[in-house]
Amino acid sequence: MFISLSILGIIIGFLSGFFAIGGGTMLVPALMFAGFDIKTAIGISVTQMVFSSLFGSYLNYKKGTLHIGNSISVGIGGFLGALNSGFIVTHLSSKVLTIVFLSFVILAIYRFFKAPQITDKLEINNNILLFFIGYFVGTMSISVGIGGALLITPILVGFLHFPLKKALSSALFFVIFSSISGFASLSYFGHIDYTKGFLVGSFSLLGVYFGIMFSHKTDKKRHKKLLLIFYVIILLLILNKLFKPFGV
Repeated sequence: MFISLSILGIIIGFLSGFFAIGGGTMLVPALMFAGFDIKTAIGISVTQMVFSSLFGSYLNYKKGTLHIGNSISVGIGGFLGALNSGFIVTHLSSKVLTIVFLSFVILAIYRFFKAPQITDKLEINNNILLFFIGYFVGTMSISVGIGGALLITPILVGFLHFPLKKALSSALFFVIFSSISGFASLSYFGHIDYTKGFLVGSFSLLGVYFGIMFSHKTDKKRHKKLLLIFYVIILLLILNKLFKPFGV
């Protein structure tokens, strides 16, 4: 179990660093396949996200792609938005929430990949706007049980004209806020297996290091193509997860 969790941590860490995501969409199913129940798997996953997002953001900052001023506006918005998830889930049907969320995801990803490699449009980095984007993404993503990094990158690139590397760094930084919030909440309710969570999280740091290294060495065009493939896979996983309750 030690070896398998260590290897899993390294793999998820690499994907987290390279694609600027939390990793929960992949880690939770992998842990459940290994025999963990869903609550324990989520607890381990959130713990890993704290490790990978903090270390990955530190590396991005050292390399000059993470701009704290803009990113913290998105992060705080996401943290506060996530607090609405209980209200949203209570008052909206699963079907309505699913349709709204998926519509937004598809639009954001479409705009991301339609965005030109080089644009003469000015980057929109208004902190108030970024706060409300983070707030909306935090509310919607946590309400359906996934991290918000999947949405942050397409929005920043496709709508606000952020450079790809800067957008990826901001997305991973966003995960710090959502994962810490989730870790505190799950800890309070006793759903964190600290030993296994810290094991996976610790080994994920090695994967994050190499993921960030390859991310910065990959040219924007190729990185964007790899992101397209990755996003399509993740989107299919989300579709499968969200529409299962409807028998689709």
